[in-house]
Amino acid sequence: MATPTKPINLGLLFGGRSCEHEISVTSARSILRAINRHKYNISLLGIDKAGQWHLADNFDSLLSDGAVQPAAAGKLPRGGGGVEPVTLALHPNGNLRTLRDSPPLPHHQLPQLEVIFPALHGTFGEDGALQGVLEMAGIPYVGCGVAASAVAMDKLLAKKIFQLAGIPQAAYIGLSASQWQHTGARAALMARGEAELGYPMFVKPANLGSSVGISKVRAPAQLKNAIELALRFDHKILLEQAMENCVEAECAVLGNAMLGAQQQHRPQASVVGEIIPHAEFYDYAAKYLDDQSELVVPANIPRAAAAQVRELSLAAFQEIDGAGLARVDFFVSRASGRVTLNEINTMPGFTPISMYPRLWAASGVPYAELIDRLIELAVQTQRAKAALQRSV
Repeated sequence: MATPTKPINLGLLFGGRSCEHEISVTSARSILRAINRHKYNISLLGIDKAGQWHLADNFDSLLSDGAVQPAAAGKLPRGGGGVEPVTLALHPNGNLRTLRDSPPLPHHQLPQLEVIFPALHGTFGEDGALQGVLEMAGIPYVGCGVAASAVAMDKLLAKKIFQLAGIPQAAYIGLSASQWQHTGARAALMARGEAELGYPMFVKPANLGSSVGISKVRAPAQLKNAIELALRFDHKILLEQAMENCVEAECAVLGNAMLGAQQQHRPQASVVGEIIPHAEFYDYAAKYLDDQSELVVPANIPRAAAAQVRELSLAAFQEIDGAGLARVDFFVSRASGRVTLNEINTMPGFTPISMYPRLWAASGVPYAELIDRLIELAVQTQRAKAALQRSV
């Protein structure tokens, strides 16, 4: 008779300070529903919008109106489960430990975490900041590392890297808040955008996800307001040529790009999916708040274009030295079949309507197995890093 495998102590991390807080909560709820509870002992770590971390034994006890807004420390809110604000400190033996001013409630002991699944989207979640903390703690975590996360989050940096790699992209211009502050230069900046990109064009914050702060500009009178809106969310922005008459295609990548990754852990590309947005473009509301947009799997594009999307997805993942997962977004011209990279997302949504798990389900990897694969990749990445450190 086989000896039962000891469950892995997994920290599920969600919420956060970004404008994608509610999306993160929905992703974490979906993961919690699908995960194999026999394989994992789960510690729930919710981060509220002020950045305070909270430890709970009941998911819903952390929430109010879809956000992490826990009860006062040591009190049991309606619906059961306890909630306790905690301060987490790095511990020399490779873990996060809780620091408290008073003795903890007995059911809130934080076990030695073996893996963390950071179901966090946007700033302070998928931009490398959290990944740096977890690297210092020496805890395996799902997803890309510090550099890959930071580069993918910064659309301008990513575009420069992909440009050097020869990956086709739409024409773009970067613009900083300091440039825009010089009112005498604004007319010249807008004129450059019009001359090089034409209309329509997109104006985007460089460091933000889920299409927050993005405008599609169709006429010169709209450009100034679009730039100022984007600058409310980031100190640098992106003006980008709109790719008209195109299919919005997405591909999911699973694996580790690092040199020396075992064969079974090397990056793989899913089937290609297609977004048919109900809105003017696939904005925040279309992604997460309504069910009008259609997600078509597989995408209705030529076979050669689908093959190129999959090939370029792996190339983009390799260029940023990705680990674990990414969703890579493209435009495919209906007239010519030309494939153009839009962006790469290193912690895509795991909500019930999210494309990343849907693409892998269509590729033969169901949701629960996908979670297992991601956790296995996190452990493999940490082992590879530890081996390199021992050899130095």
